[in-house]
Amino acid sequence: MTHIVLGYPSFEANRQVIRQMVENGVDCIEMQIPFSEPMADGPVILKANQDSLARGTTVGECLEFGAEMAATYSIPFLFMTYYNIIFKYGEKSFFMAAKKGGIRGLIVPDLPPEMSPDFFNYAKEMEIAPILIYAPTSTDSRMAELNTFADGFIYCVARRGVTGAKSEFGDDFNHYLARCRAATRLPLAVGFGIRNSEDVKAIIGKADMAVIGSQTIQLVDEKGVEAVGPFIAGLR
Repeated sequence: MTHIVLGYPSFEANRQVIRQMVENGVDCIEMQIPFSEPMADGPVILKANQDSLARGTTVGECLEFGAEMAATYSIPFLFMTYYNIIFKYGEKSFFMAAKKGGIRGLIVPDLPPEMSPDFFNYAKEMEIAPILIYAPTSTDSRMAELNTFADGFIYCVARRGVTGAKSEFGDDFNHYLARCRAATRLPLAVGFGIRNSEDVKAIIGKADMAVIGSQTIQLVDEKGVEAVGPFIAGLR
């Protein structure tokens, strides 16, 4: 799974990046609706959020773009954002727009299930998977509890902290993933700090999906959108 920030550096650039990602074998794409305080994100994605907002990106534009991509390509598309965006838009209205647009899942890292039961009721009603997050600090009991609300897959944060920094895949990580696997029957996706094919290989047999985020955004910043396709192809 790959991650893009909508409206950064532009929606047209997003189109070109997504096309290259799909053509080079990405299995699903996480599209971030920008927010002013993206608390789970490191400096690369934080800057992308801020720059997108400074250019005037709106939630409505992101919903329309998501619908366009879901209609264009056969892979699943997800929205990732923060709860204030959905709350301000209106939970039911947001879910209805996402459903109409063919969005398959939502990742909202700052929304614990206790905060909004309606969110999960709408998710079930609209058949949009609520993707919940495990972290190395999650207890076994909390993982089991989150699993009762989750659908689609579980997003396993590879380490403490925010996105972008390099992760290590040693014994502690393996033990953590074993705990994740024991807590759910859903597929496991691993993100935060996965940068290259070696990182992807490190989780084969332990998880079901690798999540590439900051690396592709940084690549677009440094080398342009045309660099994305060869990079994605090289991960397999």
